Amino acid sequence: MTTTRSRVCHHVQETPGVHFNQIKRDLDLATGQVQYHLKRLVDDGELDVERVGGRAHYFDLDFDPWERRTLAYLRRETAREIIVRLHAQGPIQPATLTEDLDLARSTVAWHVSNLTEADVLVKSEEWPTTVRLAHPERTAELLEAVSPSLPDRLVDRFMRTVDSLLDDAADN
Repeated sequence: MTTTRSRVCHHVQETPGVHFNQIKRDLDLATGQVQYHLKRLVDDGELDVERVGGRAHYFDLDFDPWERRTLAYLRRETAREIIVRLHAQGPIQPATLTEDLDLARSTVAWHVSNLTEADVLVKSEEWPTTVRLAHPERTAELLEAVSPSLPDRLVDRFMRTVDSLLDDAADN
């Protein structure tokens, strides 16, 4: 295996679910180089590729299809924020996600729909609708693979939420 191909393979193994453009940026390689080496690695059975939402995400062979889809979504900021919020707080109403994440209702609805279709989230059938993680334990393990500093990020977000609640309480 060439040095460049080895670098590409190692990078994918270290950052599961990484997409093409990120590999190019992280390794500072030309588009053609990345295309060539990824194609060879996939064709030779050394890596897997999963297309999620129009992007090709690359994985070590150890990940099953659900894990690949979930990791691909965890590599996207808004989807990751939704998943992290659900991991930290449990089931929640989409309207609360909209407010907490300061996103448009349509954006949250689009992401929740895609994540539900991918079996990452489950929407309740009863009113009011809530969403929850479909596989909380497995999702928590994948969060660790994508974000080793997750506990620090959760503490920061928790503190921001507490500060916001205290500010609101003081205003009333």
